[in-house]
Amino acid sequence: MVPKKPTKADLTSVPIEHLDLEKTHTVADLVDGYKHISFQARTLGLCASVLENMMTDPKCTVFFGGAGALTPGGLKKVMRDMVEFGLVDVVVTTGAIAYHDFYEAHGHRHYRSSPDADDIVLREHFLDRVYDTLADESLFRECDDEIAALADSLEPRPYSSREILWDMGKIASKDPTSLVGACYRKGIPYFVPALNDSSIGIALAKHHHDRVKKGREPIALDSIKDNYEIAQVKLKSPRTGVFYVGGGTPKNYISQVEVIQEVMGYPENPHMYAAQITTDVPQWGGLSGCTFEESQSWGKFHKDAKMAQSLVDATIGLPILVGYLLQKGVAKKRKQKRYKWEGEELLELK
Repeated sequence: MVPKKPTKADLTSVPIEHLDLEKTHTVADLVDGYKHISFQARTLGLCASVLENMMTDPKCTVFFGGAGALTPGGLKKVMRDMVEFGLVDVVVTTGAIAYHDFYEAHGHRHYRSSPDADDIVLREHFLDRVYDTLADESLFRECDDEIAALADSLEPRPYSSREILWDMGKIASKDPTSLVGACYRKGIPYFVPALNDSSIGIALAKHHHDRVKKGREPIALDSIKDNYEIAQVKLKSPRTGVFYVGGGTPKNYISQVEVIQEVMGYPENPHMYAAQITTDVPQWGGLSGCTFEESQSWGKFHKDAKMAQSLVDATIGLPILVGYLLQKGVAKKRKQKRYKWEGEELLELK
């Protein structure tokens, strides 16, 4: 059957509603206004609507995937608030996000600088630059030593990144604004699938080196345990939704959990909700900018999934979205998931 061609009246049935700043008093008001204007403001408003639907679905387990320099960028507490106020049930990030958070949990700071700073002079002062922000490498080395010592204290066996982040969370939990610490306090699993590619990996390399030199067995990272553990979360979830900030490994890692589940022999259960803010675009073929529609060809997202993507800087988009969700009372409308683990086995998710 040939679909009916839309009429002019059909195509002009929804007018733009101009943003009225005299009636805009909160972040929630602003985002509600965004939903009725144009361009990336509208896509950000659509992301807010998808997230609200996702997070108020009582059967939905919410996965957060974060990539990019979000902690040096000043978003540590915004991410922590998503965990603290029960908006998300699983956290997956790059190792850098977790490491910079751990660094700040010790009272260390990041500092405003300039993208035009003299990097040779910065190196002389042992200062690391992240675009227009600095961190103190000498204090990084202290954190490296602490993580290496933590590894020294553990039984020499294979560990998933969730287990490593759990032990780091015990230490970081002294900082009430720490994301890693909040995951520990709230019992939320925190996965870093590319843990080697971070200063945490550097610290664990030091542990490995020192143990080998002393003829002692080091601990080992078992990234396949990560796959097994996070797949169990998916299997025990009637529905799942994803919220990506940036892309990279966290995005693909969460998306592919559906495929892992199928390969293990379980029925299809694609993600039902998806929202992403990113500055990447799809035409280069990279995962960070690929659309959710493209991912549907892989079976990662349900054919009827509610999906939205916005091309916006994380330092702008994430605070606006989380502010919207909190001001709309979404946190009060959901119960964060609770987990019971025995080693790598997830005994209960409720």
